[in-house]
Amino acid sequence: MQAPLPPFRLGLTGGIGSGKSTVGQMLVEAGAALIDADAIARSVTAPDGSAITAISQVFGSEFINAEGALDRDRMRSLVFSDASAKQRLEAIIHPLVSLATQSQAQTAVNAGHSLLVFDVPLLVESGRWRAQLDGVLVVDCEVATQIERVKSRSGLSAETVQGIINAQATRAQRLQAADWVIFNEGLPLDALKIQVHQIMRDLSCKV
Repeated sequence: MQAPLPPFRLGLTGGIGSGKSTVGQMLVEAGAALIDADAIARSVTAPDGSAITAISQVFGSEFINAEGALDRDRMRSLVFSDASAKQRLEAIIHPLVSLATQSQAQTAVNAGHSLLVFDVPLLVESGRWRAQLDGVLVVDCEVATQIERVKSRSGLSAETVQGIINAQATRAQRLQAADWVIFNEGLPLDALKIQVHQIMRDLSCKV
């Protein structure tokens, strides 16, 4: 009997406000297993998360809020002003995220999924993800659209959103890393879903 093919490992990325999470959910509805690296990172920095003790030791207890979670606003301000702080935070969080990601991926394989989608907001920036993937799907849109979407859903100022965008890879860098691109500019959900299903059909030839 021929051994089953290994699952296709698809990286999903896009700038803040691109619609990446919506595309990820559509991929799940079409049969993929989604491993959300950002959600895992949030879980390890939530109250009683596995990163909290180390964060408190490295940065001080003032970076832990009253609920026992990472104070994201305080940490965001520090990281934007101090590149070494970002490196120290990543040294704590990345190994924990990697372990949880591997565990979730193995669970999906054991369940029989042939397509694993790794939702990684900073896939291009990290430099370590590409070698672990068989392909990359980038969800793209204009920067002005990113700003308006994030402002409307979060209440952040345009300047704050622009700062977040500036800290991420550029559109050109993400597009250069892409095997597939969805240009999510002015697309109704039905049209977006058609593009997602087309990519699923392309991938079905590979898995």
